Amino acid sequence: MKALTWQGKRNIEYIEVPDPQIQEPSDIIIKVTSTAICGSDLHLYELLGPYMHAGDIVGHETMGVVQEVGSGVHRIKVGDRVVIPFNVSCGHCWMCERGLQSQCETTQVRSQGKGAAFLGYSELYGSVPGGQAEFLRVPHGDYGAMLVGKELPDHRYLFLSDILPTAWQGVHYANVPEGGTLAVFGLGPVGQLAARIGVHLGHRVIAIDPVAERRDMAAHHGVEVLDFSKDVAAELQEMTQRGPDSILDAVGMEAHGSAGAKVMQTATGLMPDKVAQKAMETISVDPTSVLHTAIAAVRRGGTLSLSGVYAGKATPMPLVDMFDKQIQLREGQCNVRSWTETLLPFTEDTADPLGLDDLVTHSEPLSRGPELYETFQKKQDGCIKVVLKP
Repeated sequence: MKALTWQGKRNIEYIEVPDPQIQEPSDIIIKVTSTAICGSDLHLYELLGPYMHAGDIVGHETMGVVQEVGSGVHRIKVGDRVVIPFNVSCGHCWMCERGLQSQCETTQVRSQGKGAAFLGYSELYGSVPGGQAEFLRVPHGDYGAMLVGKELPDHRYLFLSDILPTAWQGVHYANVPEGGTLAVFGLGPVGQLAARIGVHLGHRVIAIDPVAERRDMAAHHGVEVLDFSKDVAAELQEMTQRGPDSILDAVGMEAHGSAGAKVMQTATGLMPDKVAQKAMETISVDPTSVLHTAIAAVRRGGTLSLSGVYAGKATPMPLVDMFDKQIQLREGQCNVRSWTETLLPFTEDTADPLGLDDLVTHSEPLSRGPELYETFQKKQDGCIKVVLKP
């Protein structure tokens, strides 16, 4: 089969690789019909190379049609149309039974001190081959695979794999009070959906992003928008009297405006893998322009929800300000299967309340994946969400 593979920093190649095979009784294999590039994939493309190996198949937002099932699979059948969560969870361990599928004790990557394994996401999360390919092996597929209808187009369902539940969980964690204001930093795919979810739930939503096309898309869905500037915390406080009740950071370590951290990230990427891993695990820091602005902007007693990924072990935090302002902080990888039953009706609603029909800006053959990684990273050509078709 053909697949997108990591070959080095900013180097994704579309090449021939072996077809996946059933390895465990709980496995299923799907023929991929759609797969998306996620903002988290850019971390592999740019920053997490020390944990990647040449030839790794990338991608963790995937759906398709079941081609084969293991002997232990009873719920899923050949021919079913399914969406695959990015985290691999068993459904029966202590964590899964408590809705913490991203911490699944069956698939935890203990050698790296991490939670559940992820599809296509480096040795940090189990080196499981990803879904930007013609076929995908899905471990624990009988639990993880989500059955969906056969009438609607893929893009209505595909985002159940990651960004829709991630956005929903982020807004849930933000704990916006009735009649309150939610500010969303970053209008990539997760930020777009989080802002729309906030509007749907009846909150006032203000979103901040430096890219005009992203602001325009959000404004079309009833979101107030601001450019990111050094005065944005003061702007938010002026617009809301005390500051937003809740802020959702949908940017994470890809933030702009932190020159020192970017230099350290670049330097780490040039080190030999083992040295770079040690540096990332001890002295690395993330760009914090968004995170610190959010802390400055949120009202006293407010909530900060982190959906954006941070990886720097030594990232500085203004704990004095956080303590003084009595800020509540909630974060974590999305527990995809906790939210799918809640979210499936939104994907099938003919009114399309979350605007899934207009989120995709680029739908292209899988073979164009390498160039679209670059387009997405550089925010060129109005690129917000890329869907690839094998």
